[in-house]
Amino acid sequence: MQASVKYADFEKHQKSLYQNTMPSRFDEDHQSVHSFSSEDKHQSKNIQSQINHVQFCTLESSLANTNYIIHHSPSSFNCTPSSGSPLSLQDSQFDNIYGSPISASCITEDPNDLRSRLKEIEDAMLGPNSDMVETFENMYPGHLSLEPEKWKQAMGIPRGDLKQLLIACARAVAENDLIAVEWLISELKQMVSVSGEPQQRLGAYLLEGLIARLASSGSSIYKSLKCKEPTGSDLLSYMHLLYEVCPYFKFGYLSANGAIAEAVKDEHMIHIIDFQIAQGSQWVTLIQALAARPGGPPHVRITGVDDSNSAYARGGGLNLVGQRLSRLAESCKVPFEFHGAAISGCDVEADVIIIRPGESVAVNFPFQLHHMPDESVSTSNHRDRLIRMVKSFSPKIVTLVEQEFNTNTAPFFPRFLEALDYYTAMFESVDITIARDSKERINVEQHCIARDIVNIIACEGEERVERHELYGKWRSRFMMAGFRPCPLSPTVNATIKTLLENYSEHYWLEERDGVLYLGWKNRTLIVSCAWR
Repeated sequence: MQASVKYADFEKHQKSLYQNTMPSRFDEDHQSVHSFSSEDKHQSKNIQSQINHVQFCTLESSLANTNYIIHHSPSSFNCTPSSGSPLSLQDSQFDNIYGSPISASCITEDPNDLRSRLKEIEDAMLGPNSDMVETFENMYPGHLSLEPEKWKQAMGIPRGDLKQLLIACARAVAENDLIAVEWLISELKQMVSVSGEPQQRLGAYLLEGLIARLASSGSSIYKSLKCKEPTGSDLLSYMHLLYEVCPYFKFGYLSANGAIAEAVKDEHMIHIIDFQIAQGSQWVTLIQALAARPGGPPHVRITGVDDSNSAYARGGGLNLVGQRLSRLAESCKVPFEFHGAAISGCDVEADVIIIRPGESVAVNFPFQLHHMPDESVSTSNHRDRLIRMVKSFSPKIVTLVEQEFNTNTAPFFPRFLEALDYYTAMFESVDITIARDSKERINVEQHCIARDIVNIIACEGEERVERHELYGKWRSRFMMAGFRPCPLSPTVNATIKTLLENYSEHYWLEERDGVLYLGWKNRTLIVSCAWR
């Protein structure tokens, strides 16, 4: 490859350093429903018209004013949400990816085996001191008057088929069939487990999302409460473990850094604008690779955008990121500047980003744009606004790494099916490397994945912030803004293929028209692309 800095140098640095640098941020033809149903926004209101409201809380006082919904019928179920923790990280080696899970518990009058299973899920997600199960038993006892086998026969669900029961429950929620929902929840509670098979573990969190949707508590769950939040050091270890056992985030970093290295190979002043800087870990290997450039390193300036959620993980503001990267650049003899913008991506305006004459601009969107509300949520349409704003910077390269599934405009039930399919693959990939009874695995899934699942299932409108899109839709947005595709280098492809040799053979990498797709078995999980 003809370049003043050979990509081989970059690749060498990447391979030698990703073992010690552990960041963790996160088919066009896949069947999804792309139309938006306004009925979804009002579904919980329709349900609320049939139920009464009570106030009850088993957590800290910060939940004391939350409404919890109880359906009073001959066979009633009782719901209450609980807490999770915000998405954040603490060390420079980790960048933020997924959020944390939450828990809502429902119980019907049933034998001890059901109560034990409920307590298992409750302890895993809320801690051993929670008394939610007993509280429900004492305050809101209920019973099922319908025979389970008759229900299963009527619904055509094979005995023990957890997946079909989850789908049936989601369909009943979508159709406001509260009697069916009631029975299905009681059945599912006996089948899901945070320490079971992948489907059982995912089912526990999907069920929490369904219950939270019925209780209209999805928003308070997603925003979460500090009372059950893990310490920064604990969260760091969870991110470390997920980063090591799954290649998703290494894939994203390597592909984006490779595209940027190629685009700026002949430039002497480089300005990287990172819309999800978090700990700044992605740039460690790139800075070190640029330091080895023949003829000397370029001047590097990084503008890091980050909201306040990551400050908890860092233990401070963006100045900590700037200090770490500055020390690294100084040790590598790379001229360096860092500018932090501690604001949400929705609040970024052109005047926040200062572009100097002569700079070669590279923009990075790592698992970030799907959090920006689009035209289906608000007339402000921050998603397209940001893309157009970035185009006005005349960048040499823009990198985009996203999860490949549609949770944006799909109505509730198709969105549930999409989430079930997508996260089944993710939970299977975790299962193959971490023991099912491992407390560490439970923590990884709880604090790194589950909160997003609850948000996708339980929330609507502005409260639903996990709004992923397929590559085809991202392509349309970038093309409409005036960008054109920039195929990723074959060398990037080869580097990632080498990376995947360290993981299960069920992972696969595919290049289509210069776009890289990472998948597990028959499911595409992550897509990486570049634009100019």
